[in-house]
Amino acid sequence: MSRTHPRDPVDIAYDVFDRNCPSRVTLDDVTGRGGLLVLAALLDGTLRFSALRRRVDGVSEKMLAQALQSLERDGLVIREQRSVMPPVVDYELTPLGRGAAERGVELLRWLETYMPDISSSQAAYDQKRAPSDSPRLATPKP
Repeated sequence: MSRTHPRDPVDIAYDVFDRNCPSRVTLDDVTGRGGLLVLAALLDGTLRFSALRRRVDGVSEKMLAQALQSLERDGLVIREQRSVMPPVVDYELTPLGRGAAERGVELLRWLETYMPDISSSQAAYDQKRAPSDSPRLATPKP
């Protein structure tokens, strides 16, 4: 997966499997704290924070704000604050963010499609790992 970006002024190879690779930070931003869900939600178009919060159910306001800030820093999301009263803030994908979102949506669709299989695997695993239902009977000492 080592790749050199053609626009890099210095020939730097990126390897996501290397713990020191800067791509790891962006990977965490995209896959953590609801980042992928935010990107997928913004594929439908520009959204305000409150609309994003409703769309990405179960992610706290704080986590959503952190995800948006990280994605903006990575150049995947644009934050536009309009000077009206009360202030309005819109979020939209950059072209780079759209590419990430489109690929991420493929993963989300795959998850939704195969969740019954995954749930069955999880249940089977949990059942194998669960302690036995019957407690061991202690043998009385004479």
